Amino acid sequence: QVQLVESGGGFVQPGGSLRLSCAVSESILSFDVMGWYRQAPGKERELVATIRSIGTTNYADSVKGRFTISRDTAKKTVDLQMNTLKPEDTAVYYCNLVRLYMDYWGKGTLVTVSS
Repeated sequence: QVQLVESGGGFVQPGGSLRLSCAVSESILSFDVMGWYRQAPGKERELVATIRSIGTTNYADSVKGRFTISRDTAKKTVDLQMNTLKPEDTAVYYCNLVRLYMDYWGKGTLVTVSS
C-alpha cells in the first residue's frame, strides 16, 4: 500500500512563503501524475498543481506565478513551493499520486495565511 505523508504546513502572514513536501513510501518513478490539491473550509477540494512523469507541469490560475511544484526522485518527494501567500490560500493541502488510474492521497497538511 502506497503511503503519502505531507509536511511543511503552518501559519504564515500574507506575502510569506512555505514549502510543502510529500514523502512517498516507494519510488515515484512509477506514477503517472503527482500533484497537490487543497480544500478550504466550506469549499470543495480543488487542484493546485500537477507534474507528470515526463516533467510537464500544470497550475491552477489562482496560483500561477506564485507556486512551483517539483519532484525529487532520489528522495521520493513531491514538493510545493508557495510564495506570496494570500489569505485565500488558507486550506488543507493534500498530496495526490496517480498510477494506472488509481488515486493515492495523503492525510493533508494545514496552511493558514493570516495577519
